Amino acid sequence: MRWLPLLPAASLWGLLSALPGGGLLHAQTAVPQPSTGEPWRIITPPQATLVLARDGTLIGEIGRERRLSIALRTLPRYVGQAFIAVEDKRFYQHDGVDLVGVAGALKDAVTKGDIRGASTITQLLVGNMHPDVIDRRDRSPARKLREQAAAREMERRYSKEQILEAFLNQISFGRGAFGIEMAARQYFGKGAADLTLAEAASLASMPKSPVLYDPARYPDRNRERRNTVLALMADQGYITAAQASAAQREPVRTVSRTERLAPWITDVVRVQAERAGVPVMQGGYRIVTTVDAALQRATQQAVSRGIDEIEARPGFRGEQCARSAAPAGPGAKPPRVDACLEGAAVVLDPATGEVRALVGGRDYARSSYNRAVDGNRQPGSSFKAFVYAQALAQGLPANALVADTALRIRLDNGQVYSPDNADNRFLGTLTLREALARSRNPVAVQLALSVGMDSVTALARRAGLRAPIAPYPSSALGASVVQPLDFVAAFAAFDNGGVAVEPRFIARVEDRTGRPVLTPPAPSLRPAMDPRVAFIMRDMMQDVVERGTATALRRLVPSRIPVAGKTGTTNDNTDVWFVGMTPEYVTGVWLGFDTPAMISPGAVGGTLAAPIAGHIIAAAHEGRPTRVWTPPPGVVSAELDRVTGKVADANTPADRRYTEWFLLGTEPGALAWPWSLFRLGPIGF
Repeated sequence: MRWLPLLPAASLWGLLSALPGGGLLHAQTAVPQPSTGEPWRIITPPQATLVLARDGTLIGEIGRERRLSIALRTLPRYVGQAFIAVEDKRFYQHDGVDLVGVAGALKDAVTKGDIRGASTITQLLVGNMHPDVIDRRDRSPARKLREQAAAREMERRYSKEQILEAFLNQISFGRGAFGIEMAARQYFGKGAADLTLAEAASLASMPKSPVLYDPARYPDRNRERRNTVLALMADQGYITAAQASAAQREPVRTVSRTERLAPWITDVVRVQAERAGVPVMQGGYRIVTTVDAALQRATQQAVSRGIDEIEARPGFRGEQCARSAAPAGPGAKPPRVDACLEGAAVVLDPATGEVRALVGGRDYARSSYNRAVDGNRQPGSSFKAFVYAQALAQGLPANALVADTALRIRLDNGQVYSPDNADNRFLGTLTLREALARSRNPVAVQLALSVGMDSVTALARRAGLRAPIAPYPSSALGASVVQPLDFVAAFAAFDNGGVAVEPRFIARVEDRTGRPVLTPPAPSLRPAMDPRVAFIMRDMMQDVVERGTATALRRLVPSRIPVAGKTGTTNDNTDVWFVGMTPEYVTGVWLGFDTPAMISPGAVGGTLAAPIAGHIIAAAHEGRPTRVWTPPPGVVSAELDRVTGKVADANTPADRRYTEWFLLGTEPGALAWPWSLFRLGPIGF
């Protein structure tokens, strides 16, 4: 037996120890006591905390290991059989250690120099489940003996079905997926109970090397090993030859995108739950969110598709970062993350503040930074909504004539501030409603100075805007940064009768038994503005969509759905916005680069952000009944001339007639208001 010295001593010792002669060694090896671990015990492995949409749809997982344990009895029989066929064909005959397999491994070691451990499913389970006691990287005889002893003890204490179930729920399938259920969802987009024979064999191919046999990355390599598994299943009598042949002809079809549906929301609720004292990272919890799964998917698609289309436009200043963009050539470097156009979107219920959808960027896999929650960007002209609302609150009617004209405002530091318009023109005298629809900058600045920028800031803060607003004239045009989520939520006050709401993500958190462990209190509703002001302001913002800077959105949303909102664009076309509302939802979209830079010459919220919002709003209302806004008590209407702002008469053309709304007492013919309190003409001071 001259070959014996050629074999590594540790490997030979391990092989011999399982043979009948090695049983003496086994008999002298005690199972570890509880003080040093019990590697024969089946323990519940770490589970993922599930993040669910409001209808129960799985939208994300939280935990150190992404795993969802599943009962063996719920799976098709061929799922477990596929793993047995390739990993341990005598699984139902051995006592935890396959003596026949060990003898074969020993023969291969002698004749071929191929040293294998002949580990059974039970041994693999012991090593994977108790790596602190059974370190499979350890090649010593002592480790092999501990593993065999633990496997035999496990077989004495548990049934084969319990062991197989634990094995299927324990093993890694790569990409952070543990267990058969998570693997089925990740690679095939379905639960393990719905796996086909071919799909089950594909997953059974992976424990040998989850990286080498990844069905999404290496489908041909996985298919070859999958077909070997199917042939083994037929040889061992689990399936017929015809079934094996039919399954072998099937292509390997994995889901094209394996990203979680709502990764940014998953991050938010993890932080919120942990702050509330729920250890969700330990797994086993269910977080039921306020999210609408279908709307979340539509919102993500609208943002991604909209950004891809913007990148393809002439004059775009960033890099081509679309997934479909062809590489520049061999050795081409991927685009810099800060050179990729990004976006954020929020959809929430204005009555409760419940977030129905949130997207923090174009691609979570490339950048997990949540721009909707953690970003701070200038809102541009979309902030004018709060300026105009404060003017209405102080009695200025929507038909008041204001001047869109050049201004020279001397600041405290001695500099002169002269706001301009995006079209580099001044339109002269026009009504307040028309000035908002056309987003005239000098008018907003004059209003802010007349009512006091501090009063505008106070109104915005009552509506829920937490960001500090600088007390400068430029803040009337959105020069102070805001957090997108807060900013969109503040617009809810225009939609719900003047009530401020706080964004809400979590409906409840349950433990593994279904017992609620966290139920956030009902939202506290606080008044932000007069409901009459909210109604008139919202009506004015409908003109922004119907006739003003956001008409691109109106073309995408069915006319039966009332939409109001405000566009926003910052200096140098750096940030573009649309924040708007329907009777059911408030929707906001922001676009820009992470490092502020021009998107393209002439980029504005009405042509870039508003269409994305339009797609989201259309998807949100598809198949839903349409509601309309109704005026609250204390407002009155009159038919006016859109050009002059005066009451329409017999000579007013039909296309200039419109319905204007007034706070009771400010309508035409009522007691005149002291307009001299407002400085609405050309000013310089």
